[in-house]
Amino acid sequence: MSPAKAILLPKKAKPFFARHPWIFSGAIAAIEGDPQDGSEIEVYSHGGHFIAHGLYNSKSRIRIRLYSWQHEQSLDRSFFRQQLLAAWHVRRDILRLTGPRRACRLVFSEGDGLSGLTVDQYDRWLVVQFTSLAMAQRRDLFVELLVELLSPDGIYVRTEKGIGQLEGLPLQDGPIWGCEPPPEVVIEEDGLAFAVDIAQGHKTGFYLDQRDNRRAVGPLACGRRVLDAFCYSGGFGLHAARAGAREVIGVDVSEAALKLARRNAQLNHLSQLTYHQADVFTWMEQAVRSGERFGMVILDPPKFARRQEGVTDALRGYRRLLSLALLLLDSDGILVLCCCSALVTMDMLDELLVQTGMKHRRIIQVLERRGQAPDHPVWVSCPESNYLKCLIARVL
Repeated sequence: MSPAKAILLPKKAKPFFARHPWIFSGAIAAIEGDPQDGSEIEVYSHGGHFIAHGLYNSKSRIRIRLYSWQHEQSLDRSFFRQQLLAAWHVRRDILRLTGPRRACRLVFSEGDGLSGLTVDQYDRWLVVQFTSLAMAQRRDLFVELLVELLSPDGIYVRTEKGIGQLEGLPLQDGPIWGCEPPPEVVIEEDGLAFAVDIAQGHKTGFYLDQRDNRRAVGPLACGRRVLDAFCYSGGFGLHAARAGAREVIGVDVSEAALKLARRNAQLNHLSQLTYHQADVFTWMEQAVRSGERFGMVILDPPKFARRQEGVTDALRGYRRLLSLALLLLDSDGILVLCCCSALVTMDMLDELLVQTGMKHRRIIQVLERRGQAPDHPVWVSCPESNYLKCLIARVL
């Protein structure tokens, strides 16, 4: 039986010929056939030209996700095996991020042409996230292929908050193959040890996308008093302490995260770190009133904007954080501002720096503009896959 077909509206096909993987319902003129949610569908332009093979979901804002632009290559086991093997090749042979006690993102959804699938590796365990119904329906196939290619000790599923409602996805966290991971999996990053809680930690257990940014920030902390705001399990702060920071204060609202941070400080025999469980905005406001000063302030907040309508509030949050940071920074201090909201652009952050610098009469020099680690590759025709911004600046 041939797949169903989606016919696009006139003048809507160009992004998809260019390999953008998301088709929203507003671009579709007609559906021919009766596709079931999760089933394969062929996409054609209004003029009848084949564009790509995709997977359909009537419940999702992303009505069709595209994967193969070759008419003869349908979305079968061979195709998905080839895609997984290509992603594995990049991490193992090009980036050289794999090995005992190593951690990396093996599959980065759109960045690896596998929209809706994320796979992270922590030593001998894999953590899988499905963010599309169709990929979740193929769970057994992906488990089979990952075991065949990687031979892990176990595979664990983590679900993203809210994705069940967005995709109609009835998934729950838990082991799906092999051994259940221990409460603490210890990985190494640039000579530092980190304990990862695969089952309960944020995201899939660790912020792998900040790996290179942590490495860049560490040496700049030497001799400085450092505030690591939204510190989670202490990644930035540990790199700063190892590089010779005089003192590191970590603040996070999650006591479970701070438990991991304290454990990581212990694992690395670093003693100049202290941690406070508090709302970061409130803690920083109190620190300003108390006359606290820092030689480095690191701001790595969670995603403030998940949809376009949330961008204004997100910018308000970043502006407030920047104002507090400038009030806390010594002259010749280092500001590190991270943003994981794809909808908030680097240009928007630049404008916020201009505004807050003028307000507080501070001169700001941007030393580096950075992004996500290379195991989170950017699919150039899908700008949404280029989501992480990291600004390192000098404040006078």
